[in-house]
Amino acid sequence: MTAPRATLDLRAYACPITFVKARIALDRLGPGDVLEVWLSGGEAAESVPRSAAEEGHRVLRVEPLGNGDAAAVRVLLEKGAARPGAGGLP
Repeated sequence: MTAPRATLDLRAYACPITFVKARIALDRLGPGDVLEVWLSGGEAAESVPRSAAEEGHRVLRVEPLGNGDAAAVRVLLEKGAARPGAGGLP
């Protein structure tokens, strides 16, 4: 697997801002680049991977962060090819 090109710690944020920030970070990457996102558990851990997949990105992994916070997760997202109307410029 490709090493993450960027890491984003969003544990201090709640939905829907977690996906907004992840989406902005994905927009800054090239197709095929990997973004590592750290999320608190619960809604953010469910909605960020789901929303990213709906926008054409690939969810590579969702796993416990392993920092002593049992609820925190690490999500690896691979940026998909640009799609018109899916954020960013057409």
